[in-house]
Amino acid sequence: MKYQLSGKFCRKYKKKNVRIRKAIDEALRKFSKNAFDLSLRNHGLERELQGLRSIDINADYRAIYEEIQEENGSFAYFDNFGTHEELFTSIND
Repeated sequence: MKYQLSGKFCRKYKKKNVRIRKAIDEALRKFSKNAFDLSLRNHGLERELQGLRSIDINADYRAIYEEIQEENGSFAYFDNFGTHEELFTSIND
C-alpha cells in the first residue's frame, strides 16, 4: 500500500536514534509490500481513535495511520509513532 508521512512524523523520526529509524524504515517497507503482514500486527483502534489503525514498528514502538480514499485508490497517512504509553496514555487521562 502506498503511504504518506505527516510533518510531525518526519520531525519525530529525525530525532530518534539509528536503531529506531531503521526499525521504522523496515516496518514501512513491509507495509508498502503488504499492509497486513503478520509481523506488523495491523489492527483498528477504538474509542477516541476509532477509524485509525496501528502497526507495530518493533516490540516497543507503534505507528498510527488513517486510510485515505481517493478516486484513484487509497493510501495510508501516517500521522504519529511512539511507544504504546506515549501514544495512548494521554488519551485515557
